[in-house]
Amino acid sequence: MAIFLIRPGETDYDVQDRLQGTLNLPLTERGISQVDALIDQVQVAGIDRIYCGPNEPALSTARRISRQLDIPLKVLDQLSNVDLGLWQGLCLEEIRAKQPRVFKQWREAPGSVCPPQGEAGEYACERIQEALRKPVKKGGVIAIVASEPLASLIECQIRGESPDLTDSFGKQRPSACCQRIDSPTAVSHNTSAK
Repeated sequence: MAIFLIRPGETDYDVQDRLQGTLNLPLTERGISQVDALIDQVQVAGIDRIYCGPNEPALSTARRISRQLDIPLKVLDQLSNVDLGLWQGLCLEEIRAKQPRVFKQWREAPGSVCPPQGEAGEYACERIQEALRKPVKKGGVIAIVASEPLASLIECQIRGESPDLTDSFGKQRPSACCQRIDSPTAVSHNTSAK
């Protein structure tokens, strides 16, 4: 079992350092080029299946990879990006300035915070676990395409770590990147839960 986590190509919100959440934004021209450049890396990985949620830009990134490499794509509603409520569309600095304690807590312990009128972090973590159950049980080499903050929560889930978004925004996580995540402990946890 091998799991690759792919972050989608760039959107205008990435350029502007804004939180996207469930807002559907298209890839920029640069974002499309980033995904095309990622194709060779994904091909070498030998991925059997790609999973993503219904939100852009993850969906268009996954479709582009799937079509160019002829890899089956499955869209799972449970892999929808985290609904960030009233934070969606805001710059990170705006949120830090308006709600510094809540924002800090959300990044360090997202399971314990719900952005105003958004999705509770605990619920997002539960649906990620549910979404990963069947793909992990099926085995093989899979890829999951997800935007931030969902991608970081998925990474924590696979590694068996507590949810943490501390490094999930900004330059630490470039657009259109692919990383292999290994953790047999987390994988067996996901397949045996519930």
